[in-house]
Amino acid sequence: MQLTGKEDLRVQKTLISIHKTFRELLLEKDYEKITVKELCERAMINKKTFYTYYETLDFLLFEMQEQISSEYRERIKSYTLKDMEKLVREFFMFSEEQGEFYEKITCGGTYTKIREQMIMKVSSDRDIYPELSGFPQAEQNMIRTFLAESLLAMYRTWIMDGKKIPVQRAIEITSEALIHGVKNYMK
Repeated sequence: MQLTGKEDLRVQKTLISIHKTFRELLLEKDYEKITVKELCERAMINKKTFYTYYETLDFLLFEMQEQISSEYRERIKSYTLKDMEKLVREFFMFSEEQGEFYEKITCGGTYTKIREQMIMKVSSDRDIYPELSGFPQAEQNMIRTFLAESLLAMYRTWIMDGKKIPVQRAIEITSEALIHGVKNYMK
């Protein structure tokens, strides 16, 4: 359940506690090893309360993915392929703001399914890269996939290498690689 700020204070506190605890658990262990019972014990709520808001942990995870994806889509909605460096910068900066939890689900080996779902949410947004609209849908899909997967791969590599180069340099390298990869489509 997404908070709107209009909920009862108890509901807000409960949902904040569920989200916070879930993030903490994801930092400690793989998603598949987390149980509703453990989450509820740590969040100091009973299982019935959890199930009032979420059918399963998958629904909670989906909601968190949707929130992250929506925030990112909102930040890049005015950019086009011609703004590739800005798009790359926004991705790196947004990712950095999300912290260790985001790094784990974006770069961790067991989070492939989560990562793929987040990529699909962003790359399937037809408002992103409007200059592709003149191409057949299958070609658009390939270009969007190239951009999303390449950007994420470069980010993951930077994270897995321990951020040994400054974020600005990582942005420059990634921008150059992506710009050259899509320059024929930047009309």
